[in-house]
Amino acid sequence: MNKHLIAVASALLITGTAPAFAASTVDLTVKGIITPNACTPSLSSGGVIDHGKMSAKDLYPDRIYPLPKVTLQMTVTCDAPVIFALKATDNRIGSGSGSGFGLGFINGTQKLGSYSLTLGATGSPPQADGETVQAIGSFDNGVTWERWNSFETGTYLSVATLADASTPRATQQLVTPVAYSGYINRTDGLDLSNEVNIDGSATIEVLYL
Repeated sequence: MNKHLIAVASALLITGTAPAFAASTVDLTVKGIITPNACTPSLSSGGVIDHGKMSAKDLYPDRIYPLPKVTLQMTVTCDAPVIFALKATDNRIGSGSGSGFGLGFINGTQKLGSYSLTLGATGSPPQADGETVQAIGSFDNGVTWERWNSFETGTYLSVATLADASTPRATQQLVTPVAYSGYINRTDGLDLSNEVNIDGSATIEVLYL
């Protein structure tokens, strides 16, 4: 990473000073913060949602087939109170629908289904250091925040006090449900002549703000 940045800096300086007798230059600034605090996220059930085996005949040819809803428990434990965000990345990108995460492809092209993840569940809001808080989201990499609880690609999620959804709260331990809701696409466009694996995968990352 450092070597790559140095190479970029050299290229910019050469480009800026190459013209004969030119006095103009261009500066490259590298910034960042190394925090002594670290946070460790964990999910109940090892983060695995297993729907087991189901018969293709039970699925619907003309509409989506809802999968059983599942709620996992997420805990984020930090060394000290710190402001952080959670970012989810779809490891089966392109196989979902709309803003949903994907359940994989059949034959490389047919989208099997989609699912959503939310921070908190109905009647079970997030708890930050024992205090009931609200989920908030940012669509501009943490610059501005609003009330939001859905994990989506490129969206940051955090928590705030109930009185102010515009500012993430410094938290040492976050305990919250993560609600899963998924479905299988209508089967009239799917090849289910052989066994198909439900193959959803997402990574939830802690980002320090």
